[in-house]
This record gives sequence, C-alpha cells and structure tokens, in this order.
Amino acid sequence: MLDLESRGLPAGFVASCEFEDAAAAQGKSLGIAPKSVFVPHPIQDRTDAEMADLAREAIDNIKALIADS
Repeated sequence: MLDLESRGLPAGFVASCEFEDAAAAQGKSLGIAPKSVFVPHPIQDRTDAEMADLAREAIDNIKALIADS
C-alpha cells in the first residue's frame, strides 16, 4: 500500500474484525495509518450468499478506500 500511495494511487485493505488489533499494531510499527474496512468475523465458513451479503453491506466503505480524497 505504501508503494501504491507513493505513486499517487489510493490504497486500503479489507479484513475481518478479528484482525483490527493486529492491523493497528502493524501500522504503528510501520508509522502508517492505512485506510481499512473491517467486516464481521469469521469469513472461512460462510456460504456464498453470506459473503455476498457481507460485500453488499461493506461496498460503500470499500469504494471509499480508493476514492480520491
């Protein structure tokens, strides 16, 4: 993400909420605060329909990750 943003390209990531603390710690250690969207955990055992629902619920926030500010 640092590389993309250094080239003027917006970047961010999507992860399940289980990883919020880890993402914050990693960002702090790198001295960055990347844009992020966290969705409900777990992901692994969800059906395709459940994943589609998660995506629909998060799509506006996901689009905002790469929208020009």
